[in-house]
Amino acid sequence: MSTTRGITLSDSAVAKIRSLLPEETPEERGLRVKVVGGGCSGLSYKMDLDQKRDGDRVFERGGARIIVDRKSYLYLNGTELDYADDLMHSGFNLRNPNVKRTCGCGASFGV
Repeated sequence: MSTTRGITLSDSAVAKIRSLLPEETPEERGLRVKVVGGGCSGLSYKMDLDQKRDGDRVFERGGARIIVDRKSYLYLNGTELDYADDLMHSGFNLRNPNVKRTCGCGASFGV
């Protein structure tokens, strides 16, 4: 049995990523999701519009691409990326089953 789950995107995340990238964007471009050291729980997420590099994993749905480097994938495997736009919060949300603890503000996490 394979343990590869990858990263999934909700409908709203697909729509937001597609709105951020111009139609003529090359196929190698997408939203890079990265795990970096820092924050009060030890790790935090970073996102940028970027292009694919050697060794990256790319997850695509409906023309929206998520780009993840090898090291970050170890922390993100099984995660769902969602996007919310309401009165209290607007932005991407990562539902990461690997997270064991978060800080009070939710900006950092530990595994």
